[in-house]
Amino acid sequence: MNYVEDYMFLCSEPGQDLVLDRIKAEKLDSVVIANCSPTLHERTFRDVASRAGINPYMVEIANIREQCSWPHQNQIEECTRKAADIINYTVEKVARDEPLSPITTRVIKKALVVGGGIAGIQCALDIADAGYEVYLVERDQSIGGRMMQLSETFPTLDCPQCIETPKMSDVSLHPNIHLYNYSEVESIDGFVGDFKVKIKRKAKYIDYDKCNGCGACEEKCPVKVPSEFYEGLGSRKAVYRMFPQAVPNKPVIDTKNCLYFRTGRCKLCEKACDLNAINFEDEDRYEDINVGAIVMATGYELKKELDELGYGRLKDVVSSLQFELLLSSIGPTDGEVKRPSDGKIPKSVAFIQCAGSRDPARGVSYCSKVCCMYTAKLAMLYRDEVKDGGAYVFYIDIRSAGKGYEEFVQRAMEENEVLYIRGKVSKVYQEGDKLVVMGADTLTGKTVKMAVDMVVLANAIVPRSGATDLAKKARIQTDKYGWFTEAHLKLRPLETNTKGIFIAGMCQFPKDITDTVSQASGAASKVLDIFSHDELYQEPLIAGVDDDLCTGCGYCENVCAYNAIEIDPKKRARVNEVLCTGCGACAATCPSGAIQLRNFTRRQMISMIEAAEGL
Repeated sequence: MNYVEDYMFLCSEPGQDLVLDRIKAEKLDSVVIANCSPTLHERTFRDVASRAGINPYMVEIANIREQCSWPHQNQIEECTRKAADIINYTVEKVARDEPLSPITTRVIKKALVVGGGIAGIQCALDIADAGYEVYLVERDQSIGGRMMQLSETFPTLDCPQCIETPKMSDVSLHPNIHLYNYSEVESIDGFVGDFKVKIKRKAKYIDYDKCNGCGACEEKCPVKVPSEFYEGLGSRKAVYRMFPQAVPNKPVIDTKNCLYFRTGRCKLCEKACDLNAINFEDEDRYEDINVGAIVMATGYELKKELDELGYGRLKDVVSSLQFELLLSSIGPTDGEVKRPSDGKIPKSVAFIQCAGSRDPARGVSYCSKVCCMYTAKLAMLYRDEVKDGGAYVFYIDIRSAGKGYEEFVQRAMEENEVLYIRGKVSKVYQEGDKLVVMGADTLTGKTVKMAVDMVVLANAIVPRSGATDLAKKARIQTDKYGWFTEAHLKLRPLETNTKGIFIAGMCQFPKDITDTVSQASGAASKVLDIFSHDELYQEPLIAGVDDDLCTGCGYCENVCAYNAIEIDPKKRARVNEVLCTGCGACAATCPSGAIQLRNFTRRQMISMIEAAEGL
């Protein structure tokens, strides 16, 4: 028996009650809801069906909004006919649906957080404070990330080290956090609730159980190389800690620059260590862990290829991060602004925004979001440090969306007398001991040619190196720029398409510290949601195999992006139900039709096509 009911606001509570009552009164065994996207309301009406006593997977959504009324707003008659067709073929589909039951999996209540910047730190602490074990993996010697390189933070001008170092200490002392510094994720297998992760713990050549962090080995090391933390503006030893407040506060040995590893001679660090903590025989080791959920917080880098602006070619053209370090009390100049070329105090500085950002020709068409704000901050701090200095900001337009942000930019302009020039810089070149900035003032239409002592670039923000390889290991998607892709920009912004793996901070897209910390806590809450259950329930709308038709050709195994299919010894395809996401790639590839998606079978598709064509 078929029953039809028309109601305007079906997704509202009265509308849901109406559906529930009609299912019971008419003794219905399946339901078609003709409204908007199933992404929005499929779960709602499945819950209604369950309350009414029928299988929730006997509910189908006929999308007559996004797929009909919206794209055909001025074609009422054609639109109405199309809506009727969509409803008709959805009725054909639901008539051949099978009752299904969710798939259950156990939950290992431990989490992995990849990346030890402020996002990873906040996320790890939130999960650990809730009583669960966390493995925090950081590939560098210390946690802390980019925030430790900053001079001050906008718009409050707080000391970033004062904010972050207590949290870093909390991580190192927390009984629920296992800190794996100088380590990398080698592989990720398994599924939500039971991920199997192999971690590479790189050889440090120092026994942390013996080392007390006294620094005698670092002091005696004769080798000096450019420091990655100081962005090449300062140096470090071959035995080094990234910065004075490093956590763990114990060094590692850089074998690429160590004299002993290069020549077989030296060992001054070993002689200086009274605790016998130096171990030149140390080797990389691997550790396998099992976790129920993973959070990616791998951070960002700055785009380097800006030759026409002099970056990497002219010593006094620096990145915003390098200028941050020149202003920082823990920087290479102890907070005193000096030109890299000669150590003199610059009396004029040009700040160039959108250096590589919003430039499709360079492959970065997006806005790096935080540049307008940190440029205003750097210009303001420079003017505070060099009272008679001139600060000039070249900008396309100013984007200062955030609490107190617009007021902060106005403060830089008015109180600190930073001169803003609306124009695009085309070239920077050396002329004597000055840098000449050439561009156009788009407000006056005139060419601008300005000689300054230093140039600071707001380099485009790009994904961290190695992020794409990590995404492949985790079976999560990246966009064309390499940023980790969320499952849904608005409805599931913290989740990836691989269930149980979440993203936080700059690995998703450029954002400020406020948004980064908020997202990190949001990702932690998603992990805690998983850990609140002993078992997880997964959608059963996945692939199934007909053994009578399967020939074991392996096409489905090769095309599966989630490693959910394997060919067994009897030459039959087997689907790991927990790993399968129901994407349908295997069903489309199978030459014999042996593998099909449950409730999306070929017979259903054919019947829907016939209904649409009026056959």
